[in-house]
Amino acid sequence: MIRQAEKNDAPAFAGLMLRLWPNHTMQELQNEAQALLNDPQAAVFLWEQDGAAAAFAQCGLRHDYVEGTRSSPVGYLEGVFVDPKLSRRGIARALVQACEAWARRQGCSEFASDCEISNRDSLLFHLGVGFEEAGRIICFVKPL
Repeated sequence: MIRQAEKNDAPAFAGLMLRLWPNHTMQELQNEAQALLNDPQAAVFLWEQDGAAAAFAQCGLRHDYVEGTRSSPVGYLEGVFVDPKLSRRGIARALVQACEAWARRQGCSEFASDCEISNRDSLLFHLGVGFEEAGRIICFVKPL
């Protein structure tokens, strides 16, 4: 079952976030989860199995320029995670569709996302759920 996460879902959401982004601490992700669940410009959808969250999709509105888009705001898929034991069941696709529906309700006519250029699995997932590649970039940084 898919439902939009509520404020009291922050611990479960943070636990799933840690599985997707393991280079962060649980405390960092708990703080971020709480902030996202309080942000009207963001939405989190959970997929539950036997009453426990086992997958999520996080989306939001971006008002800055989004590569390949022509409108603003743009709905943006920020992250999606499905417990690997549950993969290949259409859960991620259904979660993305929930995010797209949310973005439409916010007045968006476009939905976007990104992945690292080396993340072939994410690229194939995005193409599989209907995204089209808008371009490729390499980002740079240097200390000042």
